[in-house]
Amino acid sequence: MNCKHFGVCGGCSLPGVEYAEQLLQKQARLARLLGLPVPPLVPSPREERFRTKVAFVFGPEGQGRGLVMGHYARGTKQIVRIDECPVHSDRGNRIAFALRDRLVRARIYGAGAQRNGLVRHLIIRTTDDDRQAVAMLVVTRNDKALRTPIRGLLESADRPDGFFININDRPGPYMIGSETIRIDGHSHVKQDGIVETSFLVSPTAFFQTNVGAAREIVKRVIEGVGASTHVLDLYSGSGLFALPLAKAGARVTAVEENRQAMKDAEANIRLNRIPGGLIRLITASVEDALPRVARDRWDAVVLDPPRQGCPPEILDAVFNQLAPPRAVYVSCNPEALAAELPVILSAGYRVTSLQPVDMFPHTDHIETVVTLSRR
Repeated sequence: MNCKHFGVCGGCSLPGVEYAEQLLQKQARLARLLGLPVPPLVPSPREERFRTKVAFVFGPEGQGRGLVMGHYARGTKQIVRIDECPVHSDRGNRIAFALRDRLVRARIYGAGAQRNGLVRHLIIRTTDDDRQAVAMLVVTRNDKALRTPIRGLLESADRPDGFFININDRPGPYMIGSETIRIDGHSHVKQDGIVETSFLVSPTAFFQTNVGAAREIVKRVIEGVGASTHVLDLYSGSGLFALPLAKAGARVTAVEENRQAMKDAEANIRLNRIPGGLIRLITASVEDALPRVARDRWDAVVLDPPRQGCPPEILDAVFNQLAPPRAVYVSCNPEALAAELPVILSAGYRVTSLQPVDMFPHTDHIETVVTLSRR
């Protein structure tokens, strides 16, 4: 893949490395960290245009005025101006660059770290085939100066199918604020074809960015759960695993603390016409939910924690107290997995399968699906 921003932009960390060699490097790194034999990675179905979540950051240009849109330089908060992004959805890029040009013409300023300007981030969700797209502009305030550039985008050939404004005036790394205003069109895109399951994906909710790789992960989670009929799905998001597992015949209790993700999960249950009682949703942190489910008997537990992994108390509660016959751990951080896997094995489990999946080509990111069974 060629990109003129390689080496400056922090989005891709393996510039100029052939894709086959990237996969070999990741396989070797994971084997080194885990101290276990690791099979070849399942490659991403696409090396380019695989990101169905397009995200850009805005900042001021020069001495605090003007606008630059791009990504952070690696390891810094310095914004690199981006004019092309080969890993983004093609339609998502077109929408983003079209809106950027209109914001520049309207003399809208980037917010920057001090939030002195108006626009902070742009998030666009597309379907895997680019047929649907919804966009959300994150701003420090809902200013009437935004009307002209937004109206211009919505009247153009590059218009998304839905458009939102999100207001976030808080300092810090949070991309999204608590207030979202729908300006036009649809609230979600409908992503079909994930193991015969469809999902409604909103700009504010978490959903896997590389849909093709997500399909591979879901298949392996279903295989890992096997014939289990009573499944606990922790860090369940909007139902990526819970819904296909229910369709496969399991009764699933899904735990997720993000309320928007749970609203999306409810909508996805209705969309897929999953019978009542097959999926129970608990809107709570995993720490708070585990005591509530401790009296139940679980055939399998699925864990898909955030990048930092599982806190020790959760590992203890799942593998020493609930002690299910089977568990499937979906890790997005090899270092966290390397630290936690010995703890899990010491609780009386063994690895029955381990499969890394390449979710993000051209980066050192690795997703790993580990199936465990109690000895």
